[in-house]
Amino acid sequence: MMPTASVIIPNWNGRQHLGVCLEALSRQSFRDFEVILVDNGSTDGSAAYVREQFPEVRLVELGENRGFTGAGNAGYAAAQGRIICLLNNDTEADPGWLAAIAGAFERHPRLGAVASKILLFDRRDHFHTAGDFYRLDGIPGNRGAWQEDWGQYDREEFVFGACGGAAAYSREMLEEIGFLDEAFYFSCEDVDLAWRIHLAGWQVLYVPTAVVYHKLKATGGSVTGSYYDGRNFLYLVWKNYPGSLLRRHWPAILRAQLGITGEGLRAWRGAAARARLRGQLAGLLGLFKMLSQRRRIQASRRLPDDSLTAVLTPVDETL
Repeated sequence: MMPTASVIIPNWNGRQHLGVCLEALSRQSFRDFEVILVDNGSTDGSAAYVREQFPEVRLVELGENRGFTGAGNAGYAAAQGRIICLLNNDTEADPGWLAAIAGAFERHPRLGAVASKILLFDRRDHFHTAGDFYRLDGIPGNRGAWQEDWGQYDREEFVFGACGGAAAYSREMLEEIGFLDEAFYFSCEDVDLAWRIHLAGWQVLYVPTAVVYHKLKATGGSVTGSYYDGRNFLYLVWKNYPGSLLRRHWPAILRAQLGITGEGLRAWRGAAARARLRGQLAGLLGLFKMLSQRRRIQASRRLPDDSLTAVLTPVDETL
């Protein structure tokens, strides 16, 4: 019998995190799920560790580093559940995490995605994200990032996106719109997916009882992340931002990009700043790479401008 949910964990040299992550999944109150760990050619013994210590986990070994997106897609290809979950290897899921996700999909049959309440691993009263936002000037971000949790995000609500570090998606929806775009490789692939979810007329629900603790940036790098952020912020605009809205908001998008450029130039001596600038350049050059996908996505768009604007965040609003 097929499981209700499939939990996909991309991994690259994250053996030191896997014990906590996989043990937390073994304690889930919801039991009808499978775990698929996709290893991106790790050299730290991750695959052997999983085989020996967690034989119940399905192991997909890619033999090379295909990034978060490549690993996620490989896991999706192997998954059998009607709910597809993405989970970072440096997380600890609360025992009720999957139950909360499954309950949300039961209550909302046409729901496209569930955003988890992600708290910091070492400061469990502070947020990483309560769902994601996307500003009209083309800048994505995490709701509530670094804020103390005093109950401000304790109600279910529809949001723009779900952070891919702990997100769940409807297989029915993914069969319609596709999963992760491997052109993004690392960073903003979840934001791209959120755009496609909304453009296709689906919704994203933030569920505060779906709690996960995250060792933020434990397996990432500031230089790597800065490059892909610089590039992929522009990829998002080229691929997903509707032309009707782009004609109204392009000055704000341009100002935001020039602001990023200015920050990079002022911090030029820093490797991360230089990487961000290289990423911006790559993003500009990537315009034509995104055009074919843009035509297909915009041609099948179902959400009108007013409904789409309602899920986007004004430039001067902070969350």
